[in-house]
Amino acid sequence: MAINYTWDVSTVDTYPTLDGNADVVYNVHWRLNAEDGDYLASSYGTQSLDTSDLSNFTSFADVTSDMVKGWVIDAMGEEAVADLEANLDSQIESQKNPTSVTKTLES
Repeated sequence: MAINYTWDVSTVDTYPTLDGNADVVYNVHWRLNAEDGDYLASSYGTQSLDTSDLSNFTSFADVTSDMVKGWVIDAMGEEAVADLEANLDSQIESQKNPTSVTKTLES
């Protein structure tokens, strides 16, 4: 089964006003989830966004999760995203094929 990745980028920090624009998103609290059947892995963090050029500003009411996901991926860079996914793949592989198992002795 292929690993399915989903982003949660629903929590953001905004500047109340910046350069005449209201509610400017400058920081995203993200979580990247990976699922392969019954196996799950997750990573989370924050990503700062460049707000130095607001010529293509989108009103907060029009901002979508897909837009924010794109901003986060662009800011991180493809290599960092690939590293995150590889780490999650490794976590899932470790769940499928553990190298150590904890057991309890009976009294």
